[in-house]
Amino acid sequence: MENKGPKTTDLKSLQNKTNNTGADLKMTSVKKDNLCEHDVKKLESICPQSYPRISVETNTNHVNLPQSGSLCKREAEGPRRDHPSATEPVKGIRTGDQFKNANTDQMHKTGKQVHRGSEQNSEIWAHRKLSSGRSVKMVNTKSTSKDNETEEKVTSCNPQQLKSCSPVVGVTSEQDVVDIVPESPLSDACGDACISDIGGPGKLNKYQSNSGESHAFEKESEPESPMDVDNSKYICQGTEADEETIQFFDEQEDVDTSKAASKSSRFQLGNAELEMRGSPFSSKCCEGARYNLHFEGTDDSVKEDELYTKSSEIFPALSSDCKSAKQCGKKDSKITSHFMRIPRTEEKSRKESCEFRYQRPGRKIPKYIPPSLPSNKKWFGTPIEEMRRMPICGAHLPHLRPSTNHTVTIRVDLLREGEVPKPFPTHYKDLWDNKHVKMPCSEQNLYPVEDENGDRTAGSRWELIQTALLNKFTSSHDLKEAILRYNVAYTKKWDFTALTDFCDKVLEDAESQHLFQSILPDMVKLALCLPSICTQPIPLLKQKMNHSITMSQEQIASFLANAFFCTFPRRNAKMKSEYSSYPDINFNRLFEGRSPRKPEKLKTLFCYFRRVTEKKPTGLVTFTRQCLQDLPDWERSHKKLTRLYVTYEGTIESNGRGMLQVDFANRFVGGGVTGAGLVQEEIRFLINPELIVSRLITEVLDHNECLIITGSEQYSEYTGYAETYRWARSHEDDTLRDEWQRRCTEIVAIDAFHFRRFLDQFVPEKIRRELNKAYCGFARPAVSPQHLSAVATGNWGCGAFGGDSRLKALIQILAAAEAGRDVVYFTFGDAELMRDIYNMHAFLTDKGQTVGDVYRLLLRYYNEECRSCSTPGPDVKLYSFIYNTLESYIDSTDEEEKGLCFDD
Repeated sequence: MENKGPKTTDLKSLQNKTNNTGADLKMTSVKKDNLCEHDVKKLESICPQSYPRISVETNTNHVNLPQSGSLCKREAEGPRRDHPSATEPVKGIRTGDQFKNANTDQMHKTGKQVHRGSEQNSEIWAHRKLSSGRSVKMVNTKSTSKDNETEEKVTSCNPQQLKSCSPVVGVTSEQDVVDIVPESPLSDACGDACISDIGGPGKLNKYQSNSGESHAFEKESEPESPMDVDNSKYICQGTEADEETIQFFDEQEDVDTSKAASKSSRFQLGNAELEMRGSPFSSKCCEGARYNLHFEGTDDSVKEDELYTKSSEIFPALSSDCKSAKQCGKKDSKITSHFMRIPRTEEKSRKESCEFRYQRPGRKIPKYIPPSLPSNKKWFGTPIEEMRRMPICGAHLPHLRPSTNHTVTIRVDLLREGEVPKPFPTHYKDLWDNKHVKMPCSEQNLYPVEDENGDRTAGSRWELIQTALLNKFTSSHDLKEAILRYNVAYTKKWDFTALTDFCDKVLEDAESQHLFQSILPDMVKLALCLPSICTQPIPLLKQKMNHSITMSQEQIASFLANAFFCTFPRRNAKMKSEYSSYPDINFNRLFEGRSPRKPEKLKTLFCYFRRVTEKKPTGLVTFTRQCLQDLPDWERSHKKLTRLYVTYEGTIESNGRGMLQVDFANRFVGGGVTGAGLVQEEIRFLINPELIVSRLITEVLDHNECLIITGSEQYSEYTGYAETYRWARSHEDDTLRDEWQRRCTEIVAIDAFHFRRFLDQFVPEKIRRELNKAYCGFARPAVSPQHLSAVATGNWGCGAFGGDSRLKALIQILAAAEAGRDVVYFTFGDAELMRDIYNMHAFLTDKGQTVGDVYRLLLRYYNEECRSCSTPGPDVKLYSFIYNTLESYIDSTDEEEKGLCFDD
């Protein structure tokens, strides 16, 4: 009610201005008022619940003119008080989540229908000219009755009709996730009681009830360090709460601009002057509605323009909501979730409004629309059964033997299938230098000891470790005291809250007893056998090295047991230490804090330790650091695109078996696996714990480097992601082994660049960096392409790292083509992205585009759309630019050819 005064004042002033103008101007005003009367009737029949109670004169300006300063001002002020309440059920209004899965068929209209709509508008306009002699006062009188009628319709909305707008929910509830847990990570033989005990709601709720302050505590207890970047902040899949919020416009700037513009008259003659006054606001007032919109099977920029114009004309009060939704949104979230879909019946009005949309000089209206794809299809492209997999496509491996660039820590002459490999050499050999891992059992691993006379001498830390761990554990307190005995310097720094809560509050008494009486003693034995199991010095995989290390799974298990008990020396200091360029390896950060993620991570790891202590593994695992110096000349590449399979279902580890599986890595491999991180990379390192050993030996990755791990075994299954992650059950890996007794599971860790500004990723240097990084992970210079498996990948570097999923997909497709590999792409539930990627790949393949052609298009996109862009995102999306650039080029070529033929 408090806004009625200003409205009335504005209307009176406008009427006075109208009465003082000449006859021609009155005619123009009456025409517009009459047209508005028809539009008001049409709008009331479509969406009376969202139409604001404003005067017809204002609506006239709103419908027929480009967006003016007064309109932008009203949008910036937010919804009026006399609008329906956000908490009241309103007919026809849908939430963002409800529209995420809405059918996009409503957005399509055939060319004939649009043409027919244009003809109808022409006839209506001609009819308005004949009846333009009516006075403005009569129109204003009618407008009042229209407002009352609108109010009555809003009041009479039937809330029951909201049932038709119920969302399609595809997320498993937390209760469902809990109910599927079939066993305990600490035992295979566990009955129904274990289902409720380990994963049951009662025990988890009991734990979580003591962790209400978990996030704040985690932030204090796990400070970020260059040694181990906590990937709980670097979630890669786009919908997690840990992502950074996107950049947005300063609202005050828009309000000030709109105030200045509102001083000018709303009735101006001349199309040129109308465009000059309308264009600045049409590109700024509803920026949130235009930013990052994507539609299935249609050109992105066309739909952006339509939705933007229509949303500002029909729903003037929606713009402020859009802006607030944008400010609260995430970088990779679907911004279309915050907007209502426009009914098909409004297509012709949207088409008329788009004619006023500001266009850059020389900008052609996009004309290419990708073909519509079936909405019920789960995958597109080449069938996944036709993609190459290991070991079927692989070449015959040479005999395994050590060399200058390959360290082998077992007896290759005694390697037998199904037998535990023997270590090489027979007796322990130690090297304590900056090129090898400093082992806990080394004679050089010393600590100061005071004798009876007070003199300080150096004692063996390994002997102290043995004495501390061989004591019997009966509680988490005993385990804590044992670990701190040989880590005295961290007595007041390390926190064991997560470990204590797991043992005391998550596990039942029987399970806790089994842990302390069976599993932990077996882990102690495994850790203390290190000198007899790992007898050879382990080289560090430093930067600029091309080197491989092949170890047995038993040796890796001993390393991980020592990591659990935090025995590795010189690896705890955070800053300015000799290992500051290496990730953490000791598990002390896993034991701290009250994060609800920690119990599930501990369950997954204890499942692994139980399995390897009950039965020794018999395979080998190879860690390879690859550094490429000869990188492709992308602009001159003539390689054709390879085959593509894209789906929104499945996972890399499950559906990409036998393929090169991409780890969306942190440059410190493993990310936050030993901390609070729990996204794609951390989850993979948990279910395949042998990957964690890479943190012991791998220095931070450079821009032209990657880490390749071949032969790791999966020990656990899981559900959820990040905060919803749950250990589900033990997993029996039946993946075939190669001639070196390695599982045919090849994982490559490639780290994407972290973009803090969306536009930065389109800079040519950044595009080349990402192409080179992906190529480094995909390429095998010594292997023929027919022996290379397909790449199983997904939204690499998206989410909190700020990457655009469509650009990243194109980059990986180009890198795979250059390396000679096919691509199997998982969009992780995003069906729209699946269709966009397939349409783009099919379009480029059909046009015969090479890797170099597409790379030049990326450079051109930056120069034309991004270089001088002053908004957070470019007006024209990447895929729309590629479509229309190639189409316009082909059309111009065809016209030239036709002209030549005609002249001849």
